[in-house]
Amino acid sequence: MSDSAPPARKVVLTLFMSLDGVIEEPGDWGGPYRSDDGRAFKEAELFGADLLLLGRVTYEGFARYWPGAEGGGAFAARMNSLPKVVATTTLSKPEWNASFVADVAGEVERLKRQPGGDILIYGSGTLAQTLMKHNLIDEYRLLVYPLVLGHGQRLFPHPAAPLQLTLVSTQTLGSGVVALTYQPKSL
Repeated sequence: MSDSAPPARKVVLTLFMSLDGVIEEPGDWGGPYRSDDGRAFKEAELFGADLLLLGRVTYEGFARYWPGAEGGGAFAARMNSLPKVVATTTLSKPEWNASFVADVAGEVERLKRQPGGDILIYGSGTLAQTLMKHNLIDEYRLLVYPLVLGHGQRLFPHPAAPLQLTLVSTQTLGSGVVALTYQPKSL
């Protein structure tokens, strides 16, 4: 008989990124690049997760949009039903199936030890940077858009701590968008 622990859950960061690394406000620039295969990609990752991990700003935007999303079908139903953990020190009244945490690194370490599916981080650049400092992201799914924005928040700020990644997969998603999936290497 073995006393081995259940496999750790995977923390997956998924976000939209311009060629020059900007991740800020993709709703402003991503629309012309929408495609059926892009929607299928996002649906597969959402249905592969059983918990959403969000920063406060992303949570507030999603909580305004998704509960009333008409015509969103199974995707909207899944988005609304999944439990959400929100990194915040300013919000105090959780809604939309959410719980709030201030010590996000400690909470993510705890959640990773629990059995279950992926823990999916949508956008949430500041949260992602915090988790990167603690080596808590297991997979980076970067949807790279064929445009240069020139300014805005970047996932890897300057100066950034060294991070070596292994390319796990690539997928072209139509309209020139490429999904790059990376996992961290040990330094």
